[in-house]
Amino acid sequence: MTDQLTAGLMALVLSFSLLSGCSSSDAGSASTAHPAGVQPSFTFQSSYDLSSQSPDSPPSTQAEALPSPDFDTPVQLPQLPSYTGDAYIAVNGNIPYFDPTGLSSVSFEYYSPRDPLGRCGTAYACVGPDSLPTEERGSIGQVKPTGWHTVKYDCVDGKYLYNRCHLIGYQLTGENANEDNLITGTRSLNIDGMLPFENLVADYIKETGNHVVYRVTPIFEEDNLLANGVLMEGYSLEDEGAGICYCVYAYNAQPGVEIDYSTGESRASSPSCLQVSLQVQADSLEQKQIDYILNTNSKKFHIPTCSSVEQMNEQNKQAYTGSREDLIAQGYSPCGRCHP
Repeated sequence: MTDQLTAGLMALVLSFSLLSGCSSSDAGSASTAHPAGVQPSFTFQSSYDLSSQSPDSPPSTQAEALPSPDFDTPVQLPQLPSYTGDAYIAVNGNIPYFDPTGLSSVSFEYYSPRDPLGRCGTAYACVGPDSLPTEERGSIGQVKPTGWHTVKYDCVDGKYLYNRCHLIGYQLTGENANEDNLITGTRSLNIDGMLPFENLVADYIKETGNHVVYRVTPIFEEDNLLANGVLMEGYSLEDEGAGICYCVYAYNAQPGVEIDYSTGESRASSPSCLQVSLQVQADSLEQKQIDYILNTNSKKFHIPTCSSVEQMNEQNKQAYTGSREDLIAQGYSPCGRCHP
């Protein structure tokens, strides 16, 4: 990525308080709690002017004067603290780098074109009730993002080290096999780093009917094929950040596994974490097309007759036909009751 901004970066000391919003105003605020360790600040600071129009990245929603994103990376990798075990940290005082001033609550999506190495760039959107998916989720197993390897470790939830991670989560836009929106991410990045913020925004939208400016930027080092992590930013428009306001960096790392980010290759770094051999027969069975019921909130998948399906909130329930492997690669885990 070129012309990277050199905006100063200050890591926020993690707090275990659960607060919400960037603004001191309580107008229209929701009861949605922020993920643990992210304590919003109450002074907005911005680094971007997003009022210009980009001819190269047309919006998916037809409307006049939609803003265009600045696809430059807001922070550089040397500015970010090294991974020490936390799935994510707050950065920039937990305030988004973009400036929401003048943005209207009109849903739109932009996806940066992939670079010559095939790597994804910034994904930027305004998500709201009208952007949420209305169709069943399809398979994304045919997509092989840069740095992709099919490898299993017994210390990883679901065994597979890598998932196909949506930069902007499917539950927010319905974007499924969009190759400009999918990167290779560890199970920890997908489930522990990104999912809490995707759920936070989705729940907020469903509770309030409001819109959220949502931007995710993968951070690559030089020509590495695997991102070191992603910068996630969110800001609720109608209540001026009272409901949603965060800026976090989620690490593309996995406890117990050492990763070569130049290629995506990996090896166990702990005696308690063993690589699992890929058995052709077992993988072939996992590729069978089977009917499942997904819980889009808990990220669990079930067989249709599972008793947990009857207890599931209808707005979180989704039918799916595909392979077990694809679901696990998308960040879902098998139900512990029906063992699909």
